[in-house]
Amino acid sequence: MHHLGYLFTPSDPSRAEPFHLNSWKMALATETATTAPSGKLFSEGTNVKYGDFRDDLLQNGFAVVKGAVPRERALKYADGIYEWLEGFNLGFKRDDPSTIHKDHLPDINEKGMCLGYAVSHESFTWAVRQEPKVIEAFEKAYNTQDLIVSFDSIGIGFPNRKDIQPNKPWPHQDQDPEKPGFRCLQGLVNLLPNGPNDGGLIVCNGAHLLSEEFHEEFKNEEDKIWSWTKEWYGFTEKGLKWLENKGCEWIKIEAEPGDLLLWDSRTPHYNVSSETTQPRFCVYTCFMPVADATKEQLLVKKKAFEETKMATHWPNAMHVVDLPVYRNGEADPYQRSSPREPVQLSDRAFKLTGIPYLEQMA
Repeated sequence: MHHLGYLFTPSDPSRAEPFHLNSWKMALATETATTAPSGKLFSEGTNVKYGDFRDDLLQNGFAVVKGAVPRERALKYADGIYEWLEGFNLGFKRDDPSTIHKDHLPDINEKGMCLGYAVSHESFTWAVRQEPKVIEAFEKAYNTQDLIVSFDSIGIGFPNRKDIQPNKPWPHQDQDPEKPGFRCLQGLVNLLPNGPNDGGLIVCNGAHLLSEEFHEEFKNEEDKIWSWTKEWYGFTEKGLKWLENKGCEWIKIEAEPGDLLLWDSRTPHYNVSSETTQPRFCVYTCFMPVADATKEQLLVKKKAFEETKMATHWPNAMHVVDLPVYRNGEADPYQRSSPREPVQLSDRAFKLTGIPYLEQMA
């Protein structure tokens, strides 16, 4: 897979240079590569070859699965998000940029995250999770079909917004520094064209392989960034400089509608806003083996599904999101606790809720 992205350091994003994903390799492993392993990703180290996107995940900490969703369907899902936004009847119109304003939209923060309105259980969100090639990618990564999926949110990024706070860089990893090793594979399905200046995901190439060394070095840092959960770590300027000195470069990933972006939770990453007129829509999709979830977690997940609540990227429902949504400092009267239509799932998708596995445990 040859993917064109852009390469830069956090201190000077304007000096981006063209970058081919497979043309640059960090010299962190020197042994001769072996044949593809039979276990899940990283089960036999990084010195193996799969011949597909998994090689990029091992060496770089991220990958792009091209065309995981057919382009036409991806654009249809984007239309579904537009219809959803217009359906609030707050005055937003997709063809009128003047209506891109918090007064005409549901609550969307400066990072493009929409954390309310049961959007994690809307039809377009579940349709993306049910896409066969999206599921297949995670089946390959974990070497099992027995998976569960996250009830995560969607990303809605409109360009040139002046009505909300600016989206400042927030480099972070979504994994507890005290729990090293590969634990979670995050993902998103891109729904609109996403070029070099259209905003989107930025990742630190190869930093996942240095994660344990990094956190040992910074375990007693004095200026640690506060987090509400241990499963999130924010990188300080000192930490970013450490990564830069180790040869790690930041890459803005480019993607077409229907591309699946994957990254190791140890990989430092964040998103940036569009500098063009192109919006950015995506659906966050994360799967993990059901074997990695406890019965108690599956029970929490079942309750979240039945109550159409949101959870974070962790498919084992480690964190269920049930926060109030505000509009102009008051409870948003447009907040809703259920999607517009009842969730409709295929048999395969229903297994991804974890509920059938609970029934087997009974």
